[in-house]
Amino acid sequence: MAAERLQKLIAAAGLCSRRQADALLSAGRVLVDGRVAQLGERVDLNSVSVSVDGKPLLAPPRPLVLLLNKPVGVISSCADPRGRPTVLDLLPSQLSRGQGLHPVGRLDADSRGALLLTNQGAITLRLTHPRYGHRKTYRVWVEGQPAPATLERWRRGVALDGQPAQPVAVKLRRGSGHSSGHSSCLELVMGEGRNRQIRRTAALLGHPVLDLQRIAIGDLRLNDLPEGQWRRLDHQEWQALSQPI
Repeated sequence: MAAERLQKLIAAAGLCSRRQADALLSAGRVLVDGRVAQLGERVDLNSVSVSVDGKPLLAPPRPLVLLLNKPVGVISSCADPRGRPTVLDLLPSQLSRGQGLHPVGRLDADSRGALLLTNQGAITLRLTHPRYGHRKTYRVWVEGQPAPATLERWRRGVALDGQPAQPVAVKLRRGSGHSSGHSSCLELVMGEGRNRQIRRTAALLGHPVLDLQRIAIGDLRLNDLPEGQWRRLDHQEWQALSQPI
């Protein structure tokens, strides 16, 4: 790897922010090959030994981005204090341990579909920052048959907690039977991602959600990826996701 500023490497390892890394360097708590590191120094972790407070600073893992088809009941987290299965439990041990993978954003436990995981904080920032504006596509089954006026209200954006909502592209896909009775299938495309936004909006409009599946993140679609399975994105795919639109 190319030489990089120590502040950036320390922050990339998740030890602290770059500003806090400056303080560690100024305090002489960072060593390079046994000597006190200098503020602004650049190093290659593959060719020198760096330690912070006596603990070795390891070279960051190679960038890794996965697309996972999350099933219902799985938590979008690295660990759960209640012992529920997490997205990392769906990965082989060589990926779930020691790679630093974490979910990019969230998908409710009772929802399913497309979820990204990565081991790069910078990629996570690019994929979640509002300026990149990635829209997500959902297939949602709701109770009953929403009237055209109800769908139009949803398209304009339904305020939640007193805060206005962005417009949503809503398309009625088909009426369908569901295990709990008569239902409708909608396709939603939206840029916001507030906590349980789709479920709360549907309930306010009188059509509670029966099933919710995220089928695409930007132009990246699940296609035929089986539920509970994952695939590795190539460099071109995740680079395209991290470009502003």
